[in-house]
Amino acid sequence: MTTGRKTTTVFLTVLCALLLTILGLVQGWPLWAWATAAVLLLGVPGAAFRIAAARRGSIPVGVAETITAAPFERSEYRVSHVALPSQWTDYDFLFTATVRWYPVDSHGDGPIVSPVGLAVQAVLERARAITEQREPGRASLVRHELSGALGRMCPDPTGRLQVLAENVALTLHEHDQERLDRLAEVRKDEAVWEHQRKYEQSKREYLGQDVLKDTGSAVVWWLAKNDDEVEKTVADLGLLAQLASAANDTDVPERLRGFLPGPHGEQPIPDIMDKSPVSVVREPTAADHFEGFLTGMGFADGDVRRAMVAKQVAEIVIKQERNETAEELLRRFDPPARYTPDDDVTDGAPET
Repeated sequence: MTTGRKTTTVFLTVLCALLLTILGLVQGWPLWAWATAAVLLLGVPGAAFRIAAARRGSIPVGVAETITAAPFERSEYRVSHVALPSQWTDYDFLFTATVRWYPVDSHGDGPIVSPVGLAVQAVLERARAITEQREPGRASLVRHELSGALGRMCPDPTGRLQVLAENVALTLHEHDQERLDRLAEVRKDEAVWEHQRKYEQSKREYLGQDVLKDTGSAVVWWLAKNDDEVEKTVADLGLLAQLASAANDTDVPERLRGFLPGPHGEQPIPDIMDKSPVSVVREPTAADHFEGFLTGMGFADGDVRRAMVAKQVAEIVIKQERNETAEELLRRFDPPARYTPDDDVTDGAPET
């Protein structure tokens, strides 16, 4: 009889005894009636349980053995900071978990083994199969993946244990984590720099190969910029011709020289080596044309925009392998800063 049946039997016996006692006192039973009631009280519950058991039938042998078998032995072992490989060479995960197992070999005719070693080995092999396919920078995500994969009871390679792991933790060496953080920052900076470089390169190609390819392209671009103001564009035609010629390191075409400031674009330049008042006339250079363009745009001497525009045009000219023209533009319109001492020399004859 199981514990539940014994408890039920005692409860019913006590209840029946109380009822019969109350009934006998109220009715004034004689002694023989009390003896009969006592016999019934002891025999009826047992007979009822026997009848119910007969109706249910006997328990199968296999089920009975399962029910009466002693509970299986279950043990655990804590592993800490075990190095497991990641997808990157020399970047190991540090694995920590509680390994749990129970034996399934009930025959006892196999070799004597260490269940701790078998269980730990099984868990580490299952964990390694996952970590060696994952990047070290995703340690927190891989930890949850391991928790799900190792949280199921699975047999070890020998088939003698059922093993799982709980309380899984996965980290990296402190120095490895710092290196990964620095690498991430470098990759982000490199991506930003690459985008900036492509933007500047695209801008130079747009100006050099599209806008300033020739005077006609510059005129069309200028019309679009000034909302189709034809009169303004015609007035700036000489400046656009100078700018396009400077960007391509060529002379202004003959047909457009009439739009340049001065007679046919020729500007008298004094010969500093000749003390006579006679001036020498020479063909204007790309820098001269660019000077006219800046003047026409209203960029007077000392205006910082002169140097900014000169730098951009020089970059375009350098790309077309006209380094001398670019150097002349930078030397003339963006000279390097020079130190000039205070002018504290007094007028007068030098000492003798």
